[in-house]
Amino acid sequence: MQRDPEIPDTKTTARAWWVTGAGKGEIQDTPLEPQGSDEEEELVTVQALYSGISRGTESLVFHGRVPRSEYLAMRAPFQDGDFPWPVKYGYASVGEVIEGPVELVGQKVFCLYPHQDRYRVPASAVTPLPKKLPAERAILAANMETAVNGLWDGTPAVGDRIAVVGLGVVGLLVAWLASRIPGTRVTAIDTNPERQTIAEQLGLDFSSESGADDHDLVIHVSGHPSGLETALGLAGQEATIVEMSWYGDQPVPAPLGAAFHPRRLTLKSSQVGQIVPSRVPRWDYRKRLGLALELLQDEALDALITGECRFDDLPKSMARILIDGRETLCHRVVY
Repeated sequence: MQRDPEIPDTKTTARAWWVTGAGKGEIQDTPLEPQGSDEEEELVTVQALYSGISRGTESLVFHGRVPRSEYLAMRAPFQDGDFPWPVKYGYASVGEVIEGPVELVGQKVFCLYPHQDRYRVPASAVTPLPKKLPAERAILAANMETAVNGLWDGTPAVGDRIAVVGLGVVGLLVAWLASRIPGTRVTAIDTNPERQTIAEQLGLDFSSESGADDHDLVIHVSGHPSGLETALGLAGQEATIVEMSWYGDQPVPAPLGAAFHPRRLTLKSSQVGQIVPSRVPRWDYRKRLGLALELLQDEALDALITGECRFDDLPKSMARILIDGRETLCHRVVY
């Protein structure tokens, strides 16, 4: 009996979410075998269980707002296609290894992979989950890794007065981590009052307004240019402002007059694609991701996952998830 050529071979193909145009996407059959894989490295096949939608970056990709100059820098580890589209993009997949080295088969793993129901990658590309970390929550790993890197860039210290401006997933994680440093006073700031409940669930002091300009460290994660102005206004003498927002092709006016020079403020960028230079001798990407997964074991962080949908529903759900974000933090895709 011959196989119908119009029916995909499930042993060699998988189903993946592709952005196909401005605000458009669809689920397509895609080759299961990784392109350009190292034949000397053993591969694993992963059956996806969940993936997370990273609203900030994926919204820029979905609407074709990645600047041409950043096409290479913004490629995800296992991205297929090129910006602006068609492109298979994403980096928060959790699944179960169904084929590969015996020590990995059956294990739940995290992988920086797009939204796809099955995939085959080098064994080194997957990280087993800690035993006490539910797979449903592990989709936050990439966000936690970004938060860790941002704090490494900001170098908070015991007793610091810290403000975090912008309470998306990364901002909430940054504030939550900073609040666990002894003696710190952390203020979580967002203009959206609906963020207050979640902030307080994480034990954070919430404010919808900027406060005193006495902070040792201010971290901006709102993604809005007005938030940068708020962050600069919160910084005390000789303070540091860490800019974690990425604006794509959006112009950002930075108010560097007024007190910026008299206060001798430091404005520095943070981007998860690069490990802080001072830590490179001791840390690599795999160790940093392992740390992020360990930090996710607190069940309070379930509050950051505010919705879910089936993988098959992405074509009709993605636009709503990425456009109407006042109530959405991390959205979970279920396979």
